[in-house]
Amino acid sequence: LLNADVLYALRAMGHGDDLIICDTNFPADAVARQTVLGKLLRIDGVSAARAAKAILSVMPLDSFVEKPACRMEIVGKPTEIPPVQAEVQAEIDKAEGRSWPMGTVERFAFYDLAKKAYCVITTGETRVYGCFVFTKGVIPPAQTWT
Repeated sequence: LLNADVLYALRAMGHGDDLIICDTNFPADAVARQTVLGKLLRIDGVSAARAAKAILSVMPLDSFVEKPACRMEIVGKPTEIPPVQAEVQAEIDKAEGRSWPMGTVERFAFYDLAKKAYCVITTGETRVYGCFVFTKGVIPPAQTWT
């Protein structure tokens, strides 16, 4: 699922940089033009959870911040967690080997945060509120054999 453009961005990102995973309704292209990378990345034809699983297979979340993964709040129902968000939460917990609840970001604040992110990755997710921000953690050095 991780195409060359996505892998390039994940490698280029530094510790503490944010990436956005978004659904098909998010204004992805317009927002992506304002990010550090400046162009939209795509993982087409998959759910937000499958995209999150693929990304988290090569990118750890930032353990130095309280909420390295956040979800867009539902307007008027900030504590409600729809299935699309529960599925991504399950992938985060699997990847990290523990329960690590996502933070929440109000819808318009999410748009502002997304414009400051390193990159935006759009998915084939058609369910609403399938939008997330992940903060990149430290990738440990490769083990050396002596």
